[in-house]
Amino acid sequence: MGGLSLGVEWQSPAAMPRRWLASIFGIFAVFATSVAIFSTDTVHQHWGAIAACGYGLAMIAVLAWKERGADAALLLALCGALLVPLAWLAANSLEQPEVTVVATSAVSLIHHGTPYTDVTTLAGTSNPNIYNPYLPVMAVFGMPRAIFGGGLLTDPRVWFGVVFLIIFWLALRRGGSRDPWRWAVFVAASPVIAFELAVGGTDVPMVAFLCLGFAILWEKRPVLAGLALGLAASMKATAWPALLVAIALLAVRDGKRAVRAFTLTALAVVAVLVGPIAALHPRALVENTIKFPLGLAHVTSQASSPLPGHDIAATGQVGHTIVVVLLVLAGVAVAVSLVVRPPRSVPRAVLLLAGAMTLMFVLAPSTRFGYLIYPATLAIWLLAVVAGRAVRDEPVTPSPDVPPASTDTSWRTSPATRPAA
Repeated sequence: MGGLSLGVEWQSPAAMPRRWLASIFGIFAVFATSVAIFSTDTVHQHWGAIAACGYGLAMIAVLAWKERGADAALLLALCGALLVPLAWLAANSLEQPEVTVVATSAVSLIHHGTPYTDVTTLAGTSNPNIYNPYLPVMAVFGMPRAIFGGGLLTDPRVWFGVVFLIIFWLALRRGGSRDPWRWAVFVAASPVIAFELAVGGTDVPMVAFLCLGFAILWEKRPVLAGLALGLAASMKATAWPALLVAIALLAVRDGKRAVRAFTLTALAVVAVLVGPIAALHPRALVENTIKFPLGLAHVTSQASSPLPGHDIAATGQVGHTIVVVLLVLAGVAVAVSLVVRPPRSVPRAVLLLAGAMTLMFVLAPSTRFGYLIYPATLAIWLLAVVAGRAVRDEPVTPSPDVPPASTDTSWRTSPATRPAA
């Protein structure tokens, strides 16, 4: 992982030097405070105000309690930045539009056999929230609300979070992290996940399945990896680049048989989960999940963070065309790199995917900062598992793509023995 030293401090959040961990929570608190003060979105402001208190208390706990301050801080951050604001927002029906979109898609799936509004209705609407840019599996998270009505336990965000914690923990464990539960809690409590999940959260479960898929690829089990990544690809189209990166890795590392097993499994999952809707309602699927996200529908998406793609597209038709061309060229460039210099190890494959996703989100005409949770979460997962493998004296990768791992075996299992501040 570049020139990063993977010593004992990277094995667990509880093993980090106290000043480091306190500084991290301090940075989180500053971010949350900034959201509370400068955001123009009421839902964001509520999250920022509550989360800033949680992060502040977490920072104090690390500095004040030498023996168990790290664990107390993780709990305070999880409660203050995720559990409390999510419960409060859900109880008061405060949410970003995508939560309603997911719940509505579940109702439509139950009553009409499709999670998508028909093209006739779309043609006569000016409401962007009538569109559903997600693939059919995402509607599953809206089923509790569709069946049992509104409430805290039926809020899609709750189920986004439950699935994330379980799958991300499993991805850490199978990948080789030494302390998967603390890492899972730390990531869930960080603004990377907590902010996104408390206010919306549709991207959160999918990124966990991406991590799990690459963890299984580390074990060289292409069929199971195909199941995990195929499921992610059935939630949202943003997972599709992961399939191409995984195929390139398998082709150069494991051979044609592994590529065939992975590809057939992933395609079978997508065919089973998306195929029926695509066959019965092809126009609605294309209009909702392809044309609308690309800004080609007659209604514009509300995703409008001031990133280059959105800013250029906002200048007019010429600007939008330029952005689409740049997006296509970026995709071609990534595809060429997969052929010319394919990743030979999981770390390199994950870093390549994170970079490709960052480029894609920066150039997309309809985009928001929340999409950056993909590269951020992938990077944190990779750090945790590479550090865990290094301390076990395992070769992280036998290829020149990643520098040799540290052979430090002085793993410290208790926060009481972490490095001095």
